Amino acid sequence: MALSVAPAESMASLNSDLSYDILRRLDGPTLASAACACAAFCSVSKEEKLWENVCSSTWPSTSREDVKSLISCVGGFRKFYADCFPLIVNKDVAEYQWNDHLEYPEEWTEAEYYGDVDEFESVAPSDFVSIVDIRYKDKTICSKVLWGIPNVNELNGWFYNCPFRIDLLTYAARDDDNEGEVFLSVSDGLPPILSMEKERKDGKLWMELRDGLRLSWIVVNKKVKQTANLASWSSLGGQRHWPTDKDFVTRFGSVLSAKGILPCQVVECILIMKFRVVHTEGEGVQTTLKLTELSMQLKDMEGAHVNGRNSLLILRKKL
Repeated sequence: MALSVAPAESMASLNSDLSYDILRRLDGPTLASAACACAAFCSVSKEEKLWENVCSSTWPSTSREDVKSLISCVGGFRKFYADCFPLIVNKDVAEYQWNDHLEYPEEWTEAEYYGDVDEFESVAPSDFVSIVDIRYKDKTICSKVLWGIPNVNELNGWFYNCPFRIDLLTYAARDDDNEGEVFLSVSDGLPPILSMEKERKDGKLWMELRDGLRLSWIVVNKKVKQTANLASWSSLGGQRHWPTDKDFVTRFGSVLSAKGILPCQVVECILIMKFRVVHTEGEGVQTTLKLTELSMQLKDMEGAHVNGRNSLLILRKKL
């Protein structure tokens, strides 16, 4: 939304109610820009309700009462938006020499690499909350909130030593009666598929999915009161998932610093979304896809899975 700003002396004559009425109509980036325009807008733009509206518009899951309470506890909606809207930019990642040959220093023992240290005692799976929203062509098709990391017994060490993975769809629906299976159809803007053979040739559906899907995966660390969005703004790639031709996989993610935690210094946060064709066009049934997987994994730069303990340390370091 474009914003045309009047001279400062004209803005000063506006009362706060009128300024609020103007600012409440803006999206997040425009509201942030307007706050820099004059003292009156700067003052009014600090109202939490403005940023609550912006957050609920950007991430529908933040409209939930339990999530509102969480956001209030970690600093409020204005801080939440500032932390979660930008892409992750990390100095350690920017300085990483991607072309250098990866050599693990001799001083890293096997126990240190796999996280056999006491530091993990200060970070627990229950510290983290995942706030996830999926849009397709600006229409929200899925909003989920996951408290903690599912199926983890913190008194049992298996999680800390096994590959880290969060399967959001598998566990979230158990705790929320309003959240069931997620479908995407022609009514959502999906192009019809006359046959899978035709789709294999022209790839129209896959291209529409790649270009139309948007994922936001926000992680909140309740203990340190920090948040970050671990998803890229758009898809990083994907494919039809062979050997079947009815599964479409798309991949989002980010690169996180692991300095001081792993010798490779950086890791890749991989977010996988998988849809399966359950209906094709014909006999009065619209083309329909079902969301079958939504997961997060962390891998080092050689493709090895990062274990649970080190993954929690990396997430805490980022947040």
